[in-house]
Amino acid sequence: MSNIEFQRVYKKFTDTYVVDDFSLTIDDGEFVALVGPSGCGKTTTLRMLAGLETPTFGSIQADGKELLNLHAKDRNLAMVFQSYALYPHLSVEENIAFSLKIQRIDKPLISKKIKEASEMLKISEYLKRKPKELSGGQRQRVALARCIVREPQAFLFDEPLSNLDAKLRASARAEIAQLQRNLGITSIYVTHDQIEAMTMADRVVIMNEGKIIQYGPPMELYNEPKNIFVATFLGSPEMNLIKGCVKKSPSKTEFLSGDLRIKLDDKIPEGLISLGIRPEVFSLKPSGEIKFNALVNYVEHLGAETVIEFLINEKVDGHISFKAKLQGTIDLKPKSKINLFLKNEDVHIFNEIGERINEKRRRKK
Repeated sequence: MSNIEFQRVYKKFTDTYVVDDFSLTIDDGEFVALVGPSGCGKTTTLRMLAGLETPTFGSIQADGKELLNLHAKDRNLAMVFQSYALYPHLSVEENIAFSLKIQRIDKPLISKKIKEASEMLKISEYLKRKPKELSGGQRQRVALARCIVREPQAFLFDEPLSNLDAKLRASARAEIAQLQRNLGITSIYVTHDQIEAMTMADRVVIMNEGKIIQYGPPMELYNEPKNIFVATFLGSPEMNLIKGCVKKSPSKTEFLSGDLRIKLDDKIPEGLISLGIRPEVFSLKPSGEIKFNALVNYVEHLGAETVIEFLINEKVDGHISFKAKLQGTIDLKPKSKINLFLKNEDVHIFNEIGERINEKRRRKK
């Protein structure tokens, strides 16, 4: 187990910084996910930690010891790749034992470690098989077992679930998260999948264009996004946005967009803003201060949830169709007219440059 610290790390390819002033401390035993769109620098960051890339500038330390002075093989970090990186000509048992044999560990200890790891990951019955005889999920468990037997300072995961189908991904998420909690090993997990990041990690680091945009516990990022990028990156369907302006009078503060008017907190300053509304905060019950007269455009029945795309009667600046995610199976048809409600506290307000400006939402107990 290890405390890992990135100190002002940069990585430049030709004329572009793909990692730009990356500073982050990962606590001993913590599970941290790096997430962001393709090309945001998350995999390059992981590869620099692993010793597969060299930073242009900066420092990476484990328990206060500089890692950049060490070769990749000497860093005691175990990496799980997207492709699993198993040797096709070796059996499962031989794949798991490979790094231990290189270290010239005694055979009885190797056998003991393989037995413990294979039982933990429920792959004991596959030890004599070759990788080609295994499913994707089984190969992933072998890759994990190979990491566990090394007893590394940290696990590094590079999109390990991307080759699995949806059902296997769901079960594998739970298995990896449980394994990490049981072992207590510091883990850094790179993914483009927000669901993986939100459900598995203690903290999520959102990156874009090589920079850390925001980091913190998953629900803190979801409820308190720093800006429009974070707000729209997290959540499916993504947050609805309406552009408009804030006008004040002696008696009230209002958001105006075309014919749409919504009363806001008097602390919100005048000026151009974007109003953000997550699809799941809408309700068919008159349970909030804000009401939309909606015309249903499209309906997706998902069993436990119903997602609708709708237009509102009021004219607003620019496009407007919204999405709402409603609980349960709701019998709605295209062109149905409905009323949708939400609370003022569920609205996110972003200024002209996209930064969130309203106070923290009140926590629901």
